Amino acid sequence: MKPEEIRALTEEQLRERLTELHSEWQKLRFQAAIGKLTNTARIRQIRKDIARIHTIRRERQLDEAL
Repeated sequence: MKPEEIRALTEEQLRERLTELHSEWQKLRFQAAIGKLTNTARIRQIRKDIARIHTIRRERQLDEAL
């Protein structure tokens, strides 16, 4: 996801997306552990998306504090 796409989402949508990404990340890590993972780049992409969402949520918190 691009940062612009993430910024367009509401807080509730961000929470839902984070939950989805975390569960997908967990499944992929399990697949990697047992040697069944085919798309290894997806793990890195999910981690980056999670980080982007957390960053944008933090930006919003700081904006509200001002």
